[in-house]
Amino acid sequence: MENTPAQPANSYRITLNLDHPEERMDNVLLAALREQEENDALRAISRAGLKKLFAESRILIKGQRAKSSSSLAKGITYVDILGF
Repeated sequence: MENTPAQPANSYRITLNLDHPEERMDNVLLAALREQEENDALRAISRAGLKKLFAESRILIKGQRAKSSSSLAKGITYVDILGF
């Protein structure tokens, strides 16, 4: 049984499935957002726009504030972006 955390209200969830750990999540998240097709606003987001979301604490992993420099473990990570 999968242990999927609850998705916050008024948020967009993107699931990252990594083959290896990543040192920084910002580059991985930006690439994943540009590849997804469900949310046009996030698909078109700029690097500066993503940086602003991190600064405003609108990007969460497991309900906790994520930093652009946060590392990501191998496997599945659920990232919630508030306000989308």
